Amino acid sequence: MKTVTLAACLLPLILGAGVWAGSRPASTGVPATWDSKSAAAYLDQRMVWWAGWKPAARDHGTFCVSCHTTVPYALARPALREALGEQTPSAPELELLANVTKRVRMWSEVAPAYAHDPSKVAESRGTESVLNAAILVSYDVPVRKLGPDTRTALDNMWGEQIQSGAARGAWPWLQFHNSPWEGDSQYYGAVLVALAVGRAPGHYQSAPGIRGHMKLLRSYLVRERQAQKLIDRVMLLDASTEVSGLLTKAQQRAIADEALSRQRADGGFSLSSFVGDWKRHDGTPLETKSDGYATGVVALTLQQAGMRADRPQLQRALAWLRQNQERSDGRWLAYSLNKQRDLATDIGRFMSDAATAYAVLALEQAQR
Repeated sequence: MKTVTLAACLLPLILGAGVWAGSRPASTGVPATWDSKSAAAYLDQRMVWWAGWKPAARDHGTFCVSCHTTVPYALARPALREALGEQTPSAPELELLANVTKRVRMWSEVAPAYAHDPSKVAESRGTESVLNAAILVSYDVPVRKLGPDTRTALDNMWGEQIQSGAARGAWPWLQFHNSPWEGDSQYYGAVLVALAVGRAPGHYQSAPGIRGHMKLLRSYLVRERQAQKLIDRVMLLDASTEVSGLLTKAQQRAIADEALSRQRADGGFSLSSFVGDWKRHDGTPLETKSDGYATGVVALTLQQAGMRADRPQLQRALAWLRQNQERSDGRWLAYSLNKQRDLATDIGRFMSDAATAYAVLALEQAQR
């Protein structure tokens, strides 16, 4: 991922003048104590498990893609390749790419991910179209060229965009009343589109054939921004560094300030403070301690927005990430917003899958 400088618009942040420099940050002197090898091993193992998990199986010998495990994996795993001295994608990556490519090529033939539930057909179709495109774009960014399957995935995605009504410009999105990705999360899906399109190589976002779609997307993201949870507005800040017209300079600054105001004494961030008044289904209180997902997302986004890694608040967030990787299995912990779960179980690891991916992305970005 590229680092986009927003120095002109973000100088007035509470960190003080001069903190959003566009040059490569100087060394902070904080040792990179995190273990990239064990992080990769954790992510690979989780991808293997997901691909073989019976509830994830779909028709034509495929498996569904998920917001918590497969998409973060596709974003983060390539970032570890240079650090690990790998020349080619890992075996789990190749399996994921083969799966996504197969479903993209057979888009008109494969059943929707939730075909067994008529009320979820449109939602699952729209959601999968976005996730497929995001995954394939992430693998085309390093080679700086869109592959034919990625173009097909993007075409499939645009074909699912809502053209009228209150949600025009967005995509039908799975609603299982589960936060942060399947509970009032339609906006997150549209932000994910902006990130994918903005990062797609070859000036794709300016292609004549998608101008109408981009106009609808921008309009939706601007129109619905104020009503969104802070975690989705932080993601929007990231997208605004890739796609113009999503946020004004003042709005970028306000989101960054609000996110930084949630930093905890230990330097990390807690997702519970980014989701408003969301409550768990089982009535248990949300976990309020720092977690890898919120800390990774905030630290990555601030760097994408041009903040130097040696600035105090960002440095503290990165230090938290370096210090809080689980040495037993290489992951970063994060906690369900929906139920109190046993973090040792496979389902209990879902939030940690995403946390590990975003922690990796934030730390790798800091080392560039």
